[in-house]
Amino acid sequence: MTVVRSLVLFLLAAFAEIGGAWLVWQGVREHRGLLWIGAGVAALGLYGFVATWQPDAHFGRILAAYGGVFVAGSLAWGVVVDKFRPDRWDYVGAGICLVGVAVIMYAPRP
Repeated sequence: MTVVRSLVLFLLAAFAEIGGAWLVWQGVREHRGLLWIGAGVAALGLYGFVATWQPDAHFGRILAAYGGVFVAGSLAWGVVVDKFRPDRWDYVGAGICLVGVAVIMYAPRP
């Protein structure tokens, strides 16, 4: 159950951070205004809290593993929201990152 909880929290964190950054991007780069920027800042703040709910107590480990989730999640966000079409190397790179997440977070430790 701990692994499932951790995975759900990684997905929630990815949604908050990537979504927040996208909202700020839209507010600034696409001139959508302060409301979009404010929503983005709030989502980014939520990301900071979600990361603290991970069952592992080591900040460095959580953030290092989340980096891999962020890479894969960013590509997925681009596909769904911006109609980005990753190439095979994007998929390979994201897969490598997710393997890294699994090793960092879920490898057996004494």
